[in-house]
Amino acid sequence: MSRISRILAPESVRCDVSATSRKRTLQALGDIFADADSALTAQGVFDLLVARERLGSTSLGDGCALPHARVPGLGRTLAAFLRLGQGVDFDAPDHRPVDLVFGLLVPEESTDEHLETLATIAGVFADDRLRASVRSEEDPARIREILAGDRTFD
Repeated sequence: MSRISRILAPESVRCDVSATSRKRTLQALGDIFADADSALTAQGVFDLLVARERLGSTSLGDGCALPHARVPGLGRTLAAFLRLGQGVDFDAPDHRPVDLVFGLLVPEESTDEHLETLATIAGVFADDRLRASVRSEEDPARIREILAGDRTFD
C-alpha cells in the first residue's frame, strides 16, 4: 500500500468542489478534516492552514496546491483531495489558477514524515499525465487510486 493510500481516506476525495477563492478552498478542507477526525474542528484546521499560507503560497504550479499544517495532538497524518470546479488564485509561482488541491495535516512532532510526505505528493503532481487523468476522471475512488499509484492511468 502506498503512503498516499494510508493517509487519504476514500471519503476525503471530492470532485468539482465549488470554491471561489483560496479562503473558501481552505474552508472546504477544514470541513473534510473535521469530518475525518472528531478531535478536529473545521475552524481550527482552517486557522492552521491560513497561518501556513501566510508564510508563503503552498501552490506547486501547474494548477496544483498542497496546503498543509502541523497539528498539536494529532495522532496520525491525514490527507484530503479536492478537484475544484474552476481554478482559484493561490498566488502560484506560475500565476496559473489552482484546481487540484491536496490538503495534508501531520502530527506536530512528525517533522521527517511531514517532509517525506510533502515530497511524495509534490512528485505525484509533477507528472503531466497524472494531472490530466485526475482532471478528467469523474469517480472519486478512481482519483484516489490514481493519486496513490495503486493503478495505472491512461
